[in-house]
Amino acid sequence: MEVFWTGLGSLLSADRKMTGTTSLLMFPIYGMAALLQPVYQVIKNRNMLFRGGVYTFFIFTAEYLSGSLLRLFHMCPWDYSGSRFAIQGLIRLDYAPAWFVTGLLMEQIVRGNSLLKKS
Repeated sequence: MEVFWTGLGSLLSADRKMTGTTSLLMFPIYGMAALLQPVYQVIKNRNMLFRGGVYTFFIFTAEYLSGSLLRLFHMCPWDYSGSRFAIQGLIRLDYAPAWFVTGLLMEQIVRGNSLLKKS
């Protein structure tokens, strides 16, 4: 997912190779998405806007806390300091819509559904 995102960003920056990158440190961070499963169980009957907002909050929290920890060891692979929507260079509030959609897509995986699966 991150390689796709960074590759898209490269394309928008005129890199026709669409070079996408990530860090091995991101695998356990993205693996924390499994922690959203118990959250889903609690909020699954709420409306989509509420659920997406909850997922966005948890994703931002995980990104901020993991980035803060990695930064202590000078290992944080991202730095959003150049964005006017950044909070301490660790999260970007303008990414909220992307995290909102990502949370709802991850919900589909938790539910065992696939958007590609035929009915």
